[in-house]
Amino acid sequence: MRKNLREDKGSFKFSWLLLGLLMLIITCTGWSQENRSFKIFQFPADKIPSVDGEPLDWDMVPESYAVGMDELWEDSGKHSAANPDNLDVKVKVGWVKGMSRLYFLYEAYDDYWDFSLPGLQNDTFEVIVDGDQSGGPFIDRFHPNRELDSMDAFFSFHGVHAQNYHIFTPAQGKEWTMVWGSQPWIKELPYANAAYNYDFKPGESGKLILEFWITPFDYAGNDPARAVESLLKENKNIGLSWAIIDYDDVQKMANNGFWNLSEEHTMYGNASYALPFTLMPLEPEFREELKADWSHKILNMNRRQVAFYDESEGEVTSWNWNFGDENTSEEQNPVHIYKKRGKYVVVLKITGPEGEARHSKVWDVVLK
Repeated sequence: MRKNLREDKGSFKFSWLLLGLLMLIITCTGWSQENRSFKIFQFPADKIPSVDGEPLDWDMVPESYAVGMDELWEDSGKHSAANPDNLDVKVKVGWVKGMSRLYFLYEAYDDYWDFSLPGLQNDTFEVIVDGDQSGGPFIDRFHPNRELDSMDAFFSFHGVHAQNYHIFTPAQGKEWTMVWGSQPWIKELPYANAAYNYDFKPGESGKLILEFWITPFDYAGNDPARAVESLLKENKNIGLSWAIIDYDDVQKMANNGFWNLSEEHTMYGNASYALPFTLMPLEPEFREELKADWSHKILNMNRRQVAFYDESEGEVTSWNWNFGDENTSEEQNPVHIYKKRGKYVVVLKITGPEGEARHSKVWDVVLK
């Protein structure tokens, strides 16, 4: 009797082990896209691209940053493989250190451009962005509370922690994008801008160049006063994905293909299916061999306690801080207490194999 009981327990454990293994295989298969990651090019501060529809500013961006048709899949089953005679798309993404902007260069050839109607039927570049990789659904019909009123879900949830830009390619007699959510203000200056370059008419073939930038938000509701922009910094990952919706007949409402960067069709409303894009440092040819830089934070105004942070670039072997009050430090990231109130000129000098560099800030440190 005990032997049979042990056998039953063993069989039960083995069944659960098999089930767990099966679930793991399914999960890994469904999330194989996690093996893919992409790069966002950092533009030097003196080479910020102009949004004018001319791609010359992007010539400095290596092709290793380009995402082409080989990374997309047609998830409606209408095409077994990409055909450049039908549709050929390449996308590059950029950023600038210190700015909350994502720059895009979209280059596309299509054998039939559909953009004559005023509504949604329009060749489309649909972009989702999740600036802090919070993940999860972000459109009203995917709200986990099924009892919530649809309009309440729209205003409190739709597009709030991740955003969807339904960009018309090209936009003729209409806004350049439909923001799928309750925050249409994010598609306008000072939060976004776009420019096109093309010479074809509806129904014709040709190449389109679309240049635009958007601002990613960790929180973007109906009221822009409450919005929180995403923090963009080097080596941080953000969530991005896109799809190209290709119409080939103005008389038909059905599209001729939904080309998706994500492996999940519903990425358009679920940020968990976005892919990681890394905000890259400057490419070597744009970096200074040795550059001194620093920032600070007042830890306690009453005690006049200030933390200083070295943000120098290059190989640094020594640091020399002059706090402007006849005190110095050779620490990389010192904390200093000032004895008197005042406005201070703080200087950081660094040395390394490439030489010396200095960076001063006049009256940035002000204590009362």
